[in-house]
Amino acid sequence: MTETFQGSCLCAAVTYELLAPPKAVSHCHCSQCRKGHGAAFASYGSVPRSMLRILRGANSIKAFASSPTVVREFCAECGSTLFWSRLEGEFADWVSIALGTLDTPFLPRKQKHVHVDCAVPWYKLPNAHPQVD
Repeated sequence: MTETFQGSCLCAAVTYELLAPPKAVSHCHCSQCRKGHGAAFASYGSVPRSMLRILRGANSIKAFASSPTVVREFCAECGSTLFWSRLEGEFADWVSIALGTLDTPFLPRKQKHVHVDCAVPWYKLPNAHPQVD
């Protein structure tokens, strides 16, 4: 039986389902992720794009190219960050899910902090997870 995960934006205009558990869970400290989330870091997990199903509100999803190779998607109604993906390269067929939008409980097996060289000075990073610059 396939494990599925449900998710939604803040206003629930967009609802989605993951047909596989998120992998490559990371907490990104780059300035783009911080600004997109309005937080010290953004937490994402990835699935093959074919494992993401938009159940409601596809027309409410807006995209923003934050760099030449990355597109970030968010709810146009409430502004919730939902997904980001690469336009080219090795993982172009994967999508990263903002884990804070999951409604189904999810406990990752592994996780790491990335781009810690860009971390804000007012948040002390935990030592419990690997850290990558």
